[in-house]
Amino acid sequence: MSNTGSTEDRLAIRELLEHYSDAVNQRDADSWGATWAEDSEWNLPVVPGMESIKGKANIVAAWVESMKLFPFVHMVGTPGRIDVNGDRATMRSYTAEVATMQNGEEIRPRGQYNDELVKIDGQWLFKRRAFQSLHGE
Repeated sequence: MSNTGSTEDRLAIRELLEHYSDAVNQRDADSWGATWAEDSEWNLPVVPGMESIKGKANIVAAWVESMKLFPFVHMVGTPGRIDVNGDRATMRSYTAEVATMQNGEEIRPRGQYNDELVKIDGQWLFKRRAFQSLHGE
């Protein structure tokens, strides 16, 4: 099955996902936060207390706190499917991560995000990201 929407929009959405991953790897809260719409929602049912976080400011604050648990994180995000309908889009994307926890334990989670995106003032942003673990912790 092929993706839907213009090549320009799909490329911009791919770049948004790349920017998101780069900001994680650089531990850059401002850049990471810039990928979210103001009225967004982040669902991480695998992390206690982060099952559903609403609002960009709350999402960024939760991310900053969670990153303190990991002295090292490397994340790669890959889109699987992108469907654009006007100023709204959905994307299924996959993550491969390596992280070191405070106690030195290394984890290598693999996951899937089911994303909803919105185009605001010509810029694609995450409106909702819902994570599900596919493998690992």
